[in-house]
Amino acid sequence: MLKVVHLISGLEAGGAERSLANLVAGLDRARIRNVVISMTGRGFFGEIIERNGTPVHVLNMTRGVPSVSALYRLRQLLRAERPDLLQTWLYHADLLGLIAKGFASELPLVWNLRCSNMALESYRPLTRLVRRLLVAGSRQPVAVIANSRAGADFHQRLGYAARRWAVIPNGFDAALWRPDADARRAVRAELGIPDDAPVLGLVARVDPAKDHTTFLRAAQRVHAALPACRFVLAGGEVPSLAPAVAAHGLGAVTHLLGPRPDVPRLNAAFDVACLSSAFGEAFPNVLGEAMCCGVPCVTTDVGDAALIVGATGRVVPPRNPQALAEAALALLAMEPAARQTLGAQARARVVEEYSLSATLGQYTALYEDLLSVR
Repeated sequence: MLKVVHLISGLEAGGAERSLANLVAGLDRARIRNVVISMTGRGFFGEIIERNGTPVHVLNMTRGVPSVSALYRLRQLLRAERPDLLQTWLYHADLLGLIAKGFASELPLVWNLRCSNMALESYRPLTRLVRRLLVAGSRQPVAVIANSRAGADFHQRLGYAARRWAVIPNGFDAALWRPDADARRAVRAELGIPDDAPVLGLVARVDPAKDHTTFLRAAQRVHAALPACRFVLAGGEVPSLAPAVAAHGLGAVTHLLGPRPDVPRLNAAFDVACLSSAFGEAFPNVLGEAMCCGVPCVTTDVGDAALIVGATGRVVPPRNPQALAEAALALLAMEPAARQTLGAQARARVVEEYSLSATLGQYTALYEDLLSVR
């Protein structure tokens, strides 16, 4: 049996964090034992990961603040766990993993890239420095995993000189993410949405990359053309959007929800799911999740989004509210039976191309191959 320690920046609600939770829960425990270390706290997914049988440790770092004590704690954990591989998730964890190589030089390091063309001017200057350091140190990991072709290509253009690249897309459990008529009725009843009202959903934390401004401008246009439409937004800090929603005249038709533990149920209540991101996406989980629930998607052309959706949805340029609104209206205007057929095609695409079992198999094969080479 091999042991993998996963080091991640945090465990808040997000796509990378969900992918990590899916991975450690799904890998064959007769072959691979997993341990998770969060640089910050337990966040949204810590308890979920532990409940599924994987130990979780926290370094309790403050975001953006280097910590000698956290580095010492990481060193102690690695000595205690004695992993065969250290896999890091997201830029700051990649850098900390690189530093950890200084006191565990024989420990194979694997980076896991979860983004593409991040517009780092929208974030702290420290993040730009972190990425420059990662470019300089990119020969140190034994492999760099990207969850999208767009992410791998972007980082290669930046100067990442990985010894080995692997593109492993996100995978989805079709038994969990599925159409559910009962959940559709129940969620709509909970939110006070009529059964026959068109619903456009957006599941995304508030972050510059997610571009809620473009979504709200598009929603304003959709509302003008289709007054019965309701908008459901869910994710970290989403309730803070209330003033912007009101400013766009959408207060009476918009439901602002925080992070949800029941996103499969929530998806079931949508007629159309939306991704309005402006940059940074690699393989957006929300597209695969909605599609697997039988919900057609309208998305901006970011990361591998167009590849994921294929002919089962609509793809528009980023930062174009008019195009996003027109695409959403085209899907919402379809007859329900035709939209359900499109949703069924979307689900079939995910089941065929992006199954969780296939993703787990690719991770297992990579781990075992890296250790056999070692």
